[in-house]
Amino acid sequence: MTNATVTLFWVLFHILNRTTVIGRSHVGHQRNTLLLSNHQSMIDSFLVGLEAFYPWSVIKPHLMPWNPAAVENFFKNPVLAWLAHQWRCIPVRAGRQDPFALRQMIRALPRGIVTLFPEGTRTRDGAVGPARPGAGLLMLATRPKAVPVAIEGMREVLPIGRHLPRLFKRIYVYFGPPVDYSEFLDRPRSNETAQAVIDKVMAQVRIQQAELRKRAGSRVSGFAG
Repeated sequence: MTNATVTLFWVLFHILNRTTVIGRSHVGHQRNTLLLSNHQSMIDSFLVGLEAFYPWSVIKPHLMPWNPAAVENFFKNPVLAWLAHQWRCIPVRAGRQDPFALRQMIRALPRGIVTLFPEGTRTRDGAVGPARPGAGLLMLATRPKAVPVAIEGMREVLPIGRHLPRLFKRIYVYFGPPVDYSEFLDRPRSNETAQAVIDKVMAQVRIQQAELRKRAGSRVSGFAG
C-alpha cells in the first residue's frame, strides 16, 4: 500500500508537475537521519521522503520516513487513520505541543528516518516561519544526522484550503549538507538549548529557500525574455 502510494505521488510530482531536486547525495541511507524542512502544503511529507529515497525505499523499508501528521487532518475518520498508519504517520494533536508524539519520534528515529517540519504549521505567505523547540529536543535526545531541506512551489500545487493538487507547476527540493550542531550537545537539555539547535538548522533552510527562489525567478525571466 505504501509503495503504491509513493509511486502515485512520483507521477504527480514528476509527470503531472515538474520537480527539480538539488543535493540528494547529502541525505545518504543511514538510520537515525532527520530531514528538517519548511512547510508549504499537506503533502510535503510525501515530496520530501520520495525525493530523498525513492526508488530505494521500495527494497529498503527503513528508508520509508516516519512523518508527524495533524490529527485533525489525517486521523479524523477510520479510513484516513488507517491510511495514515500505512504511510507511517505519527499523530500530532492540535497545537503541536504533544509529548506523546515526541516520544514516538524519539523511539522511531534511531531505527530509521523521520521527516519533520519545525515550523509546526504550513506557511501562508511562503516565508519560512519561526521553529518550535520540539525538533531541537528530538535532536538532542537522538543526535541524528540533521539534513536541512528547502521546498518551493508546493503552495501553488496545493494551497491551504484546496483539496486536490494543481497540475503543470514547478516544484523545487533542496537537500543541504548535514548541519553540525555538536556545539550544543554538552549544554543542558533545555527548551533554550533545543531552540538554539533548531534555529541553526532553520537558518540554513532559509538560505536554501532563497537560492530556490532565485532559481525559479531566473527561469521565469528566461522564458519572459
